Amino acid sequence: MSEKKLTRTDLFSMAIGQIIGVGIMTMTGIAIGFTGRSVNIAYIVAGLLTIVTAIPQIYIGGTANFEGGQYSQIAVLGNKKLAGIFIYIQIAIALALSMYTLSFSEYFLSLFPGANRKLISFVVLTVICLMHLTGMKQAARLQNLMCGILALGIASYIVFGIGHIQPGYFEMPGFATGGLTGFIVASVYLTFAAGGATYVVNFSAESQNPTRDIPFVIIVSTAVIVILYAVMSTIAAGVLPVEQVANQPLSVAAVSFMPSSVYTFFVVGGAMFALLTTLNFNVGMLLYPLKKASEDGWLPGGLAAVNSRFHTFHWLILVLYLISVLPILFGVDLSTIANSTVILTTSVRGLISFVAMSLPKKMPELWEKSAFHISEGKLKAVCTVSIFLTAISVLMLFMTSSMAQICGNCCIFAAAVILMILFGKNVKVTANFAEK
Repeated sequence: MSEKKLTRTDLFSMAIGQIIGVGIMTMTGIAIGFTGRSVNIAYIVAGLLTIVTAIPQIYIGGTANFEGGQYSQIAVLGNKKLAGIFIYIQIAIALALSMYTLSFSEYFLSLFPGANRKLISFVVLTVICLMHLTGMKQAARLQNLMCGILALGIASYIVFGIGHIQPGYFEMPGFATGGLTGFIVASVYLTFAAGGATYVVNFSAESQNPTRDIPFVIIVSTAVIVILYAVMSTIAAGVLPVEQVANQPLSVAAVSFMPSSVYTFFVVGGAMFALLTTLNFNVGMLLYPLKKASEDGWLPGGLAAVNSRFHTFHWLILVLYLISVLPILFGVDLSTIANSTVILTTSVRGLISFVAMSLPKKMPELWEKSAFHISEGKLKAVCTVSIFLTAISVLMLFMTSSMAQICGNCCIFAAAVILMILFGKNVKVTANFAEK
């Protein structure tokens, strides 16, 4: 077994880095606005909902190793057309990479006002892409380091804040301010902060034991982070009156109990490194689906070429780098486009649940041997519940997104369908999977 393969620890760091984003900084306050101090319980419910919707992905990932991640899963268990639409949407998601670096630069400028925003963004993106160019293991080591700093940032918030929670936390009127409706809305809303671990399946090709490690990582990383979020939200809602922290970022509460130097470290180690770990994860997450799509014909075949020295996909990394760096250098605002993939990426959970129903038909022998094997009736029931919960999440996004973002999602979907029709005739999808 190659030492260059990703271990369970590497995958865990990757998943943690993807789940923890700046969303925790802003979404917690919004959830407090929905439900008050019951936000911590809402986080636990959100975690349970996230794991339930991830079960079909766990069934698939625990049955076979798909080199192209979710792309290969959809191609094998679904059909060619769905796989084509999926991969073109993934290309649109690549536009969001520049937004992580630009957001990082904004935080950096708040600490060092004289710095050059474009230069900082350029350096950060270049370093991340160079690490992936030298191998996924190197990128994983960088992720482990950044997650360590991120953990210290979160720990500082908890250690300094836990003693400042005011008495009577579970008493009215601050608890469950929005009633049952507000609590449900907050729980569904917070699934967006708790989700993300399922994308670790796209690292299957680089994993030592993908069918064992990936299901484990999806469940455990989600559970660990949700518990941390519940503790952080208890502090956020408990140190000040609810009306002062509702719809406010975590920093509002943090300022009230953190020394200035610790607060600065929290901003750097928390918000800034959350952006870096998410950026690092997303670069690696996109490579393997795009590589398989190139081999199948959805993209130019030459993009799948492998570097002879590092055994990495140098052309694909270069394409992702250019997609991300050109908007930075030329000052193009891609925030609307980047935000216009949220509904589509959430819908992928429902798509994965839909294709998972065909496991007994498309992969009968491997499904029978799977550690997650259940009857076909139970499989359909679990997948149906997952699709239903995903539909609720998508509906909430439609209700809370701007018209520009809704139109953006529709336009990207329409473009993906058109490209699938145009290029689908020359595509030959290969059933790329292995037992382990």
